[in-house]
Amino acid sequence: MNKTIIIAEAGVNHNGSLDVAMALIDQAALAGVDYVKFQTFKAEKLVTNSAKKAEYQIQNTGNNDSQFQMLKKLELNEVDHYLLKSHCDQVGVKFLSTAFDLESIDFLYELGIDFFKVPSGEITNYPYLRKIAQKGLPVVLSTGMCTLGDIEQAISVLKRYGLDHSQISILHCTTEYPTPMTDVNLNAMHAIRCAFQTEVGYSDHTKGIEVPIAAVALGARIIEKHFTLDRNMEGPDHIASLEPVELASMVRSIRNIEDAMGSGVKLPSISEQKNIAIARKSIVAGKRIMKGELFCENNLTIKRPGNGISPMRWCDIIGLEAKRDFEIDELIEL
Repeated sequence: MNKTIIIAEAGVNHNGSLDVAMALIDQAALAGVDYVKFQTFKAEKLVTNSAKKAEYQIQNTGNNDSQFQMLKKLELNEVDHYLLKSHCDQVGVKFLSTAFDLESIDFLYELGIDFFKVPSGEITNYPYLRKIAQKGLPVVLSTGMCTLGDIEQAISVLKRYGLDHSQISILHCTTEYPTPMTDVNLNAMHAIRCAFQTEVGYSDHTKGIEVPIAAVALGARIIEKHFTLDRNMEGPDHIASLEPVELASMVRSIRNIEDAMGSGVKLPSISEQKNIAIARKSIVAGKRIMKGELFCENNLTIKRPGNGISPMRWCDIIGLEAKRDFEIDELIEL
């Protein structure tokens, strides 16, 4: 079974601080994730001055500033990106970031990311999808707020401008922070896989770690999860994020589930083979049986251990002649 790719979404949980961003990388590496992901944007290219905050952003940051003002404080400059990528290399975790504008796509491509992660909000952005496809890197497509039709249109654009179908992976996602359990709809992963014949995954915004773990059991090959140093920090996404201990627990649990999924072939496992003779039963003498006596329902019984004749051969044994004497509880031999 291939390893699940686990993306720790640092996002904007650095609050504009390079030091906090570095600490997030350290914690992601300690947790054992594959990628730590940030967000790359220029506020003036992402949002208008009059754009309103989302309800969850107002709840988490107040309503004293606009979405533009909030995002402007959360930008990482180009030098920051190089420093963060270098730090990722040093601590053994891969760097990733999501571009939110066309210039950021160029910058991240030049920076040398492994693939492009398309956020849910950009899935209907034709020029954005076109530019990403033209770069030729694999694409992981988040599908929050989407219908299957929206996903189909996005894939069509990506393929029209050069991507092969095999380069596209799709993440089921619900764009609400935090996501109510009743809105998760994990079974939508099956619908996505059937509809598009791609690798599927799950981008999680629920509280806790149980849903992404369940997603892996249902076949998710990529998991993305927000994390923070402290959920009590100021900022739009902290409240729906994992703290470092929880992130590490999620990674361990996912790796355990990967091991537990197995091959799908139903055979006795290596660990249980030694217990077959102990747990199963054999045909034994229920009373003293003399040589020449016929085996019957009254002189045979079934007991452990299971290293004798299987009780499934009961009908074959009944009526046969005992070839020797058998004491009570002795395994029957033919």
